[in-house]
Amino acid sequence: MSKLKPVVDIIYSGIFSQWDSESDQLPKFLQATVHVPATIDIEFGFIARIRKAKNQLLRYCIYHPNIVDADGNIRPPFDGEVYVKENDWKFYLGDCIWAPISDKTGDWRMTLELNGKVVADKTFKVHLPK
Repeated sequence: MSKLKPVVDIIYSGIFSQWDSESDQLPKFLQATVHVPATIDIEFGFIARIRKAKNQLLRYCIYHPNIVDADGNIRPPFDGEVYVKENDWKFYLGDCIWAPISDKTGDWRMTLELNGKVVADKTFKVHLPK
């Protein structure tokens, strides 16, 4: 029996409406871009369409620029794992800007991995608003 090879495509990337992590609803896509103004509560990231991977473990990771915690230590990347829920599933990976914005500028890299292989990779350039 042959094993299906997962197919992953980034279908939307850029700025989105605010995302409610408790809801099954994905955020609304607002603007295609990799250039994101560092504005409080702006939501950005991507929606990936994942096919032929039901029940496989999906690892996500957001590499922030050198954002510090309350103690002045650089925060580690934000990562986690979820199981792919359906054979044709849409997954949102994103973040938003919070105060202070001074340490939020720079490259924010977001990745998805299946079976130890990066299957989606997008870098957003967060900059001070003009």
